[in-house]
Amino acid sequence: MMEFRARDYTLHLQSHALPRVPTHSHPLSSPSSQVIVVHHDNSDFFDPLRRNEIHMKTTLHDAHKLSQDSDHHPPKEWTSFRRLLMHKFPVSKMVSISSMPDVLLRSGKSQEKSSISMHLEELDGSQKFEDGGAKVITWQVYVSRLHELKDEINRSWLAEDRVTSLRLSIKVAKLLMDTSVSEFYPTLFVLVTDIMDMLGDLVWQRIRRKAEFSEEGTLLCNLPENFGAIDICADAKETCNNWFVKIGSVQEVLPRIYLELAILPCWRFLLDQPADSLRRLVMMIRGLGDPVASAYCRLYMAHCAQKLPAHDIGYLVTCVNDITVILMQMMSAKESTHGNVQSFKELQVSQMEPTIEYIMKCIFNGLSQRQVTEVLTELGFMKSQQDFPKVSIVLHHLLKELPIEVVCSNALQILHLIEFSKDSSFDQHMNYRLVGFRLYEMKPSVDVLNAVLDKVIQVITQYESLDKYLTVVDAYADLILQNQMVSLSEWVQSLLNG
Repeated sequence: MMEFRARDYTLHLQSHALPRVPTHSHPLSSPSSQVIVVHHDNSDFFDPLRRNEIHMKTTLHDAHKLSQDSDHHPPKEWTSFRRLLMHKFPVSKMVSISSMPDVLLRSGKSQEKSSISMHLEELDGSQKFEDGGAKVITWQVYVSRLHELKDEINRSWLAEDRVTSLRLSIKVAKLLMDTSVSEFYPTLFVLVTDIMDMLGDLVWQRIRRKAEFSEEGTLLCNLPENFGAIDICADAKETCNNWFVKIGSVQEVLPRIYLELAILPCWRFLLDQPADSLRRLVMMIRGLGDPVASAYCRLYMAHCAQKLPAHDIGYLVTCVNDITVILMQMMSAKESTHGNVQSFKELQVSQMEPTIEYIMKCIFNGLSQRQVTEVLTELGFMKSQQDFPKVSIVLHHLLKELPIEVVCSNALQILHLIEFSKDSSFDQHMNYRLVGFRLYEMKPSVDVLNAVLDKVIQVITQYESLDKYLTVVDAYADLILQNQMVSLSEWVQSLLNG
C-alpha cells in the first residue's frame, strides 16, 4: 500500500515567502511626500546645469521653508477668481481632446533619464501626439496626472535636476494649446497656471539666494523689498539671464509666453523697469490664432504683472483693445444658420468673458480721475468716439468697474453707448439694468435721473419680451420711489401700461 509523505504546508509557505517590511504609505498613493536623492559624490561626470551648490544641501525642511518664504503669494483676488472660474464652467465626467499628449500618458518612472541622454534632446523636447481622431479621458484622470506632474517638477528641482523641471513645465504649458477641451479649458488654465506659478517662485528664490549668498553659503546682503538691478551681483544676473535664454529657445509661441510670464518678476534682477518686456509679450500674444487661448494668455499676463512693484497699465488697455478686435471679428463674421456653429461661438464668448472681467478690475484698481479719463480715451469710450459701436460684453464690464462719480456724471453718454452696442456678445437690456444699479450707489440729481429714465423708458417700451422689460424696470424702481418722483400707485400703473 502506497503511503504519502506528511507535509506541513504552513511551514512550507513561510520558508518560501519573500521577506516583508511594513510600510507607512500606500504604494499606489501620490508620491508628493517623497524626495529623489541624487548622489553627486559618486558621479565622475560634471554637469554644470545640475551642479550641486557647495555647502547648500536641499532637504525637505528647506523645501517647506521655500514655500513659506516665497515672495509671491497669490493675492486673495486671484485665488477667489480662480475658484469662481472653475465654478462657472463645471466639468463633465468625460473630457474630449483632439489628441492625447504623451505627457499625460507617461508614468513617473518613464521620466527618469540619464544626465547625458537628457542633454542630447532639445530643451523643450518634441511632444508627440497620437494619430487618430478625438480622444476621451475622464477629468479625474486628467487632473490627477497634472497633480503628479506638479510633484515631479518639484521633486526634480529639489534633486538639483532643473533641466527636467523646465522640460516638464514646457510640456505642461503646451496643454493650453488645445482648446478643443471646450468647457474644461478654464479649469485646465487654473491647473496649468498653478504649476507655472510654482516654477516661477522656484526660479525667483534660486536667483534671490544667489544674490544674497556666496557659493560657500556666506551671507552677502539682505535684499530690500524695493531692490534694484544695481543691487544684484554678476553671478545672480548671469543665472537669471540664462533662464530667460533657455525659455526663449522654446519653439512654440504659447508655452514660451506662459513660461516667461511665470518668471516675469525675475526681470527685476536685470532691469529696473521691465515695461519693454511687457510690451513685447503683448505683441507676441497677437500671434496666437485661437481667440480663447489668446484671451487666457492675456489673463495670465495681467496676473503675473501684479507681482511687479510698479508697472504702467498701458499694456492692459492694449490687451482689452486686442480682445475687443477679436470679438468684433467674431460678431461681424457671417452668421451661420447651423445651430452647432452658433452655439460654439457663444461658448467661446462666454469663456472669454472672465478674462475681460479680471483685466478690467486690474486696469481701474486705484486710478485717479485723470487716469480714468486717459483710459477711457484709449479704450474709445469718450464723447467724440460714441457714435462707433462697442462690444456689449466689454462695455458691460467697463460699466461695472468705472468709478461711480464717472457713471453719474456721464449717465446719458453711457446710455448712448449702450444704444449703439447691439451685438450678440451680451444682452443689451442687461447693460441698461446695470446702469440703474450703478446710479443707485450714489443717487444722482433729479434732473439727471429724469433724463435717464426718459431715455430708458423709450427703449424698454419697444421690448416684446415682458421678462426683459421687468428686468430693466426692477433696476430703477428703488431710485424712482426713494426720490419720490412718482407715487407708488402711479408707478404700478405705469408698469401695467408698459
